Amino acid sequence: MLHRQPVCTLGALATLDSDEIVEGYLDGRENFPCGDNRSRSYWHGRRNGMMDGGHMDRDWASSMLAKQYVEKRR
Repeated sequence: MLHRQPVCTLGALATLDSDEIVEGYLDGRENFPCGDNRSRSYWHGRRNGMMDGGHMDRDWASSMLAKQYVEKRR
């Protein structure tokens, strides 16, 4: 199994492909599996979809990213 690092900074988020994030998010909301052949962008979106869909608990990475986003918007 491929080990991926969760996205936890706005800088890392900026490097990802937004279309792949959306694709992964929609699949994650439906609790679809993620193969090792998917990009980090897709995987990040899927993680967020899994959390929003209630299939996965929020974790430190999602909390850190949300905190940075809120701080930037102030």
